[in-house]
Amino acid sequence: MTPFPEDSIPSIHPMFRFQWEDAQDCYVLLYPEGMVKLSPSAGEILKHCDGEKTINDIISDLNELYPDANLDNDVISFIEKAVENGWLKL
Repeated sequence: MTPFPEDSIPSIHPMFRFQWEDAQDCYVLLYPEGMVKLSPSAGEILKHCDGEKTINDIISDLNELYPDANLDNDVISFIEKAVENGWLKL
């Protein structure tokens, strides 16, 4: 059970800029004091947090991209942590 409705719409907090960083060979979140280097799965989830898709839409999109994996709990868990860390807002 999530602490927020799964029809919530996550977006990157305006304090951060999400981008691919060639030098790091990964997606990162840039902010005034530094950078958060993201794992490949975190980057893939954040690519879908565009401020238009609901959490359910994101889960559905990722399950379609990766049909052999059941990603529901992983996506929800990551979004919970990203909200706690201030990377995402709902």
